[in-house]
Amino acid sequence: MKVISYGGGVQSTALLVLAARGEIDYPTFLFANVGDDSEHPATLAYIREVAAPYASRAGINLQQLNRVRRDGTSETLMQRLNRPGTRSIPIPVRMANGAPGRRSCTADFKIRVVGRWLREHGATAAGPATVGIGISLDEIHRANRRRCEPHEQIEYPLLDLRLRRTDCEHIIKDAGLPVPPKSSCFFCPFRTVGAWRQQRQDEPELFIRSVELEETINERRAALGRDPVYLTRYGRPLAEAIKDSGTVRGRDDTGDGSCDSGWCMT
Repeated sequence: MKVISYGGGVQSTALLVLAARGEIDYPTFLFANVGDDSEHPATLAYIREVAAPYASRAGINLQQLNRVRRDGTSETLMQRLNRPGTRSIPIPVRMANGAPGRRSCTADFKIRVVGRWLREHGATAAGPATVGIGISLDEIHRANRRRCEPHEQIEYPLLDLRLRRTDCEHIIKDAGLPVPPKSSCFFCPFRTVGAWRQQRQDEPELFIRSVELEETINERRAALGRDPVYLTRYGRPLAEAIKDSGTVRGRDDTGDGSCDSGWCMT
């Protein structure tokens, strides 16, 4: 069994095109949707309107997966974050010094969701599935073959082909497809300051929801006697850190700090 962990971004969409052209052998693409209320709407729209029809025409099996609890009910990441009485925070919120906290969102809503599908379709420790991850050569630092479950074997087709993100964009354009936006949850603390600025300017409704989420998390932490945390590395509330003018109060952003597993933001 060979599958691609499809994130809806540039790198994994380039893999979709390469698979459609027969240049890589991955007949199945698995999109673990962390929730229609959590994934960026632009990513969901791209998958629905561009990637899924393209995959269907090419004979590629593009599956959308959702997290399902043991009782059979579904759960989104936003629902987990807003669950009354919860003490843990699954996303990598920033401490007052800017350092990210521990996270479980990738494991719970991406890796385990894909893993469950693989096991249900026959993957075992003795016969693991091959899971391709969309990490390109310019992000080679994100590749870590040791991070895999017993029932899977991780591969990086873009690294094997020596392809960079710009190469991926050319591959997508050559197929006649629009280049997708960068994929992530719209409230992810690993978002760059530029992405936050753009969200406040161009997607004010999403920015408001991000602000409300941060406030909800901190109201819960205050009730437990814990220090506040933030969605940016600037040690202050999101609405204060990212102003309408596009300026930032605090240290400037020097890198994207993106999730290093490759299961997100691809």
